[in-house]
Amino acid sequence: MSSAGGDISKLAKEYSDLRPVVEQIAAYRVLLDDLAGAREMLADPEMAAMAREEIYAIESAMPAAEASLQLALLPRDEADARPAMLEIRPGTGGDEAALFAGDLLRMYHRYAEARGWKLDVIEQQLTELGGIKEVVAHITGENVFARLKYESGVHRVQRVPSTESQGRVHTSAATVAVLPEAEDVDIVIATNDIRIDTYRSSGAGGQHVNTTDSAVRITHIPTGIVVTSSEKSQHRNREIAMQVLKTRLYDAERQRIDTERSDSRSAQVGSGDRSERIRTYNFPQGRLTDHRINLTLYKLDAVMQGDLDEIVDALTADAQAKMLAEMGQ
Repeated sequence: MSSAGGDISKLAKEYSDLRPVVEQIAAYRVLLDDLAGAREMLADPEMAAMAREEIYAIESAMPAAEASLQLALLPRDEADARPAMLEIRPGTGGDEAALFAGDLLRMYHRYAEARGWKLDVIEQQLTELGGIKEVVAHITGENVFARLKYESGVHRVQRVPSTESQGRVHTSAATVAVLPEAEDVDIVIATNDIRIDTYRSSGAGGQHVNTTDSAVRITHIPTGIVVTSSEKSQHRNREIAMQVLKTRLYDAERQRIDTERSDSRSAQVGSGDRSERIRTYNFPQGRLTDHRINLTLYKLDAVMQGDLDEIVDALTADAQAKMLAEMGQ
């Protein structure tokens, strides 16, 4: 029964992926048929004027229809529809970088809420000032990875820190990684390849766990990847940590394949190079600049409240334009 259910689910996904392509092809064929019919009408003197108007209207609509069909035919990233793991860590800048990391988490949380997604923080370490040392969040919803995959990279902030008494603008940074969630069929981890340790977790004030060693740390020996989870349930922690580990291994494999396919990954939007500075948030001027596509917006307050669609749409359009150019070569 489970095999049949899996087959049905796979077929349903394939149908869902193909439907937009079929619809665009059908719409384009209708235009071609209408154009052929209008040209035939030119032979009738009484219908010629109407035919010329119809031909003009159809030919005007053809470029947009062709562009839509080309976009529909672009290769799809099979991970686009998946949930995602969001990881944020402070970079250069000390306490201010940690505070900015917290601001980024709130920004993505509000964006998730606006799109009807669910964001769950599964691992978080805070600084004494309330900043973030590290956070890992799980985001579920429709097309999560497709909308967030271009957020990976270094986010730079320029502003006057709350701890700055002289009013000087400081520059600091945080790194963001967005990973498509792995499915069980993607990654199989051998038992001998992992080491699982339990330890006593501590939250704010040491009240997170009282007497039991519930936190879990899993080390993937071949790659050295270490993941932790410190919820109150040790069983749940193992599940979470294993899912995060699978997701990181799946992402590493995607990166490897992508590198092999591309002669110039640095030229691609969303290349996944997390050392790349992708965006600057300039608070004194209320300005946001995405350096990959030279996009500048003077709506930083709205962006920090989760208004990211204009940026995401521009990055997506740029990536599609690059793919179309490659197909045309």
